[in-house]
Parts: sequence; C-alpha cells; structure tokens
Amino acid sequence: MTDLAAIKAILHENKAEVVHVGQFDPASIFRECRLRKDQFLKWAKDPRFSNTLAYWDSADDLFAGTSYGTPPHTIDMTSIRPYPAEPGGVAIIAELDGEVKELMPRQILRRQLERADSMGYSAKGAFEYEVILLNESANSVREKGFRGLQAVAPDNKCWSGTTAATHAALIAEMEAEILAYGINLFGLGVELGPGCLETTLGAEFGLKAADDAAFLRLAVRSFARRKGLTASFMAFLGEGDPGLGGHLSLSLHDKATDENKFTTPDGQTGPLARSFIAGMMDIVPECYALCTSSVNAYRRQAPGSWAPKAVTWQDHTFTTSVRSVPSSGPHARLEFRSPPADCNTYLTMALMLAAGPDGIERDLPHQPAAEAAGPDDIPRERTLSARFV
Repeated sequence: MTDLAAIKAILHENKAEVVHVGQFDPASIFRECRLRKDQFLKWAKDPRFSNTLAYWDSADDLFAGTSYGTPPHTIDMTSIRPYPAEPGGVAIIAELDGEVKELMPRQILRRQLERADSMGYSAKGAFEYEVILLNESANSVREKGFRGLQAVAPDNKCWSGTTAATHAALIAEMEAEILAYGINLFGLGVELGPGCLETTLGAEFGLKAADDAAFLRLAVRSFARRKGLTASFMAFLGEGDPGLGGHLSLSLHDKATDENKFTTPDGQTGPLARSFIAGMMDIVPECYALCTSSVNAYRRQAPGSWAPKAVTWQDHTFTTSVRSVPSSGPHARLEFRSPPADCNTYLTMALMLAAGPDGIERDLPHQPAAEAAGPDDIPRERTLSARFV
C-alpha cells in the first residue's frame, strides 16, 4: 500500500504514535524497525529494508544469497494490529519485493491462498501451540548451557486443576497480553508435562490465521521475558519433557457464500474432505521440511511420544497426522497434528493448502482411515521418513 493519505488515516484510526514495522522471516522471527508515526510516514514514501531477512537463520547467520541490499517493500496496512508492549504502539507487516519476494514465507502462503481462491474456496484456519514456561532468565539458560532447566510448574500433570489454580494469576495475565495484540485467542490452559501450557487460537480466514499464530509466539515470549521467565516452543527440550506440537486446523469455504464445504448432512467425513486428506497423504512426506525444519523437531517423533509418526488419518483421534473433525454444522475441519510448536506458521499453512487442494484437483483415490491409531503405530508405507530411506 503506497497511498500515504490512506496510511495516515489508518494510523489515526488506530491511535498509533509508534509503528513497529517488519515481517516474520523463515526462522519465524519478527524482524522490525521501530519508527514514530511521522518517521514511519516518511519511510513509507519509499519503504526499503534489508533483504538479508530472506537468508538469515535464527542465529543471524547467512545460509544463502549472493547480493545483499535494501530492496523496496510493500506495506500491508490490513495487517495492522495493537502492540501493547508500548503505549500508542501498533505492529504492521511490510513484505519484501524484488527477486527475494517469492522466497518469503508469507508470500508462499499467499500463493496457495490465491490458488484456493481460483478453485472457488477461501481457507479458514487456526493454530494450537504447546509451550513450556521455564523458571529461567535469558542469562540463566546460557549460564547452564541450555541444560538442566527448571520448569515453572515441575509437578504439573496434564490438564491439572491444581496447576491451573496455583498459577491462575500468571495464566490470566498472559492471556490478557495475548488478547491485547488483537489475537483471536480461543483458550489458554494447562497441558502435558512440567511447565506446559496450551494456547488455542480461534479460526480466521487467510493470512490473518497465520499472522495471529506468529504474533502469539512473540507475545508469549516477550511476556515471559518481562517476568524473568523463558517461554520455549522448541519441539523437544530433552528427556523428561513432552514434545511440543503446533497443530493447524483448517476448513475450506465457498468464497461466495461462506459455506463450510467440509460440512456434510450426516456429520461424517465427506468426499471433499477425503480428497483433501488424500492430497495430504500424497504430498506431505515429500515436503515435510516445510513444517518440520530442524533435527530437534524430528526428536519429538521418537517412539513413546504422542506425536504422529505416520501420514494417516482417522476421525477424532489425537495420534494420526490428520485428525478429521466431521460435523453437520459449521465447524467441520481437518487438523494437521504433525507439525512442531516451532514450525513456521506461514509455511505450515502453505503446505496444508498446497497438498489438500492438489488432492481435490487430481481427484486422488480416497484412503481408508487408520485401523490402528496408537501413538507408535507406523504403517511402513505411510511413515514420514519412508520415502527418504
């Protein structure tokens, strides 16, 4: 968006005095510039920023690229949201243009959303993240070499009412922080393992679903830091800790009527959803690195964990890669349960939207639901790694 008058009007409407403008890189880090409103308006006349964002890893080390400069950016004013960490603050996403544009995760997702749109669908999604709160500061985790870290609730049990009551004030304060970012938070509660919480988002259409998920992790991490704590979304912290998932629920809607196309009169998983599942079962193993991009993330899928270890599906189960939640009402959806909590939200949603509609377009044969769906049931032909060995 380059209409300065329109940008100024939107800033005024949002009572913005300070703008944190940036984008989430491949490592899911929000790389930003902080500008006062007047300075942002000046920058917006010719918005530019470093293209190293496309080539940096989480340690700020370059892994690709041959030319580094400051290409133009496109400001997405529809992405504006409150930034409660600072009075009068807002956050806005501005995306790289030029040759690196197509490499950026948000643009990759946009292409898949456009493809779904060309098929007559709009996509509605919601992420669910598990996070471990550690009673450690930024200094103490480094002093300990990131080993032997202490959880906030070391005695926690899954869905423990005692843990929820003991830490109710902290949880409520975190919830208020998340909501203050304009994030559609559905629930925040206790989960499996020491210090583990689960954050569940409400469903949103298109880019907003992935934006909410990305900003949620920013909100939780910064909140924890201000409390002298550490919030870890790392897929697997180590022995004795649970693997942390980043599940994505998604439904396809008629873009003209908003009708959920996964809804069926009999409340069963219908033909369209099953074609979507067939696409995922065919494509996901080939492109799994899009949602599981580190060695550590694969450790979460070791035997004995609750993480799915095969690309199978079943209704209402928690141990298959694809969990179908059929309904005769508006909430029918498919849940992709394989990704870890540190997945890139844009690439994960793009993977699901690349695979599912591909199954619809190619009219792939419907695959039967898994007969056995325990956490360690691994049909050889459906393992996530079978095609690489």
